Amino acid sequence: MAITTEANIAKVRWTASDLELFPDDNTRYEIIDGELLVARAPHWHHQTAIDNLCFALKSWNRLTGLGVIATTPGIVFTDSDNVIPDLVWLRQGRLREILDDQGHLTAAPDLVVEVLSEGAGQERRDRELKLKLYSIQGVLEYWIVDWRKKSIQVYRRENAALGLVATLFENDSITSPLLPDFVCKLTEIFE
Repeated sequence: MAITTEANIAKVRWTASDLELFPDDNTRYEIIDGELLVARAPHWHHQTAIDNLCFALKSWNRLTGLGVIATTPGIVFTDSDNVIPDLVWLRQGRLREILDDQGHLTAAPDLVVEVLSEGAGQERRDRELKLKLYSIQGVLEYWIVDWRKKSIQVYRRENAALGLVATLFENDSITSPLLPDFVCKLTEIFE
């Protein structure tokens, strides 16, 4: 008979099927490399920043027709890597290739945006765990939005990994080679 110890509990690896056992109570449960991550409801300014950025991207996208945008989609990379980013953009045509029957993405979006939530654990999740996961899975560009500092860190795929290419502040504008002619002033995101 096995004895349950703290060391044994710490080695539990969570999977997608484990998530189905949790209540549907609007709590955000994510798994990265088998580690369960739980997030509370985001701060008002977190939500307005993502809403403003989504509006700017959707406006640009309506003019160009180059892709599709979604907020808080589920991405099931593997059984032990399931995340819910704040915003994603995919080039036109990719959605039907990577959307499963349950409506989850199963491969890397072209662009992923995360807005930092309060707390060291939440910030570690976005700056370290998700950066590593998105890099491994093939995301082309990753933006980390900090509404408190009114800044955005831009990571782009270079030599098969995501690397920091710019840190933008309130008076800057964000652009991307993925998004031809897209320009958004950060003041519009953080208003």
